[in-house]
Amino acid sequence: MNLDEFLDDWRSPSPTLMVHTSGSTGKPKPMMVEKERMAASARMTCSFLGLDANDLAMLCMPLDYIAGKMMVVRAEVSGMKLVAVPPSGHPLADAGKCRGVTFAAMVPLQVYNSLQVPDETERLKRIKHLIIGGGAIDKRMEKVLAAFPNNVWSTYGMTETLSHIAMRRVSGPDASDYYTPLPGVDVDSDADGCLVINAPAVCASRIITNDIVEFGGNQQFKVLGRKDNVICCGGIKIQAEQVEEILAQHIDAPFFITKSPHPKYGEIPVFVTESQDKKILEDIFKNVLPKYWIPKKIVTVSKLPLTETGKPQRGFKI
Repeated sequence: MNLDEFLDDWRSPSPTLMVHTSGSTGKPKPMMVEKERMAASARMTCSFLGLDANDLAMLCMPLDYIAGKMMVVRAEVSGMKLVAVPPSGHPLADAGKCRGVTFAAMVPLQVYNSLQVPDETERLKRIKHLIIGGGAIDKRMEKVLAAFPNNVWSTYGMTETLSHIAMRRVSGPDASDYYTPLPGVDVDSDADGCLVINAPAVCASRIITNDIVEFGGNQQFKVLGRKDNVICCGGIKIQAEQVEEILAQHIDAPFFITKSPHPKYGEIPVFVTESQDKKILEDIFKNVLPKYWIPKKIVTVSKLPLTETGKPQRGFKI
């Protein structure tokens, strides 16, 4: 779908339009959503960030998914001008097209790639509000972004919430590990410690997520990992994302943690990587991980299996 096709769909008399889930927990599926709820979500973000007709927004993500669609809707409801660049790993490569941009949304891969090119890094720093979603931000990359002079935000949301419902600062003195819900959003947790979202303006009913959270003050929350990524190994519960966070500080090769059934332990943590050097990996595991968190199996692949939105496809066949 291109921008003109989406605008025709958005401006049509129909009160709904179709979006697709990202496929991070299974096959992408279509959803019919109400345009007024999308507009409400857009207004929440624009109000939180203070965006208006004086801003220039950049669309650099595909319009097949909610993230790209919502960038257009934010421009529509706020009066922001919108510049579209072809979705790619280097959205800031064309200096002319990104000149004057004050608001942009990117996935972590796009930010990472931009940080590898000095000119693109400088353009990244000039974007007044940069929001990053669609996946976790690597701790090393977050450390670089923390020193940026502009406002860099990590977002929390999903297709079912019509993009994000909470944000956290990554840059500046107000940087935090905790997400702050947008106005009109209430959050809680269920018996399993998973986040429960009540956002009547964007969701017709409460959403019980699979994200295990820890709460701070004023409903702020920190995401520890997904419930379906808990590995029960010999009676010990291991959160895959927490293992990844530690190992990412010591391993440069692409990798992720998944699990596999085991006759003795029930489940075991499995390290999936593009690296061929298993001996070095095993030494790192022993030096930095608690004993019970150490992956009991290493699977080497030529290319990490990822979803279309760049998230680990943990359910792939080992």
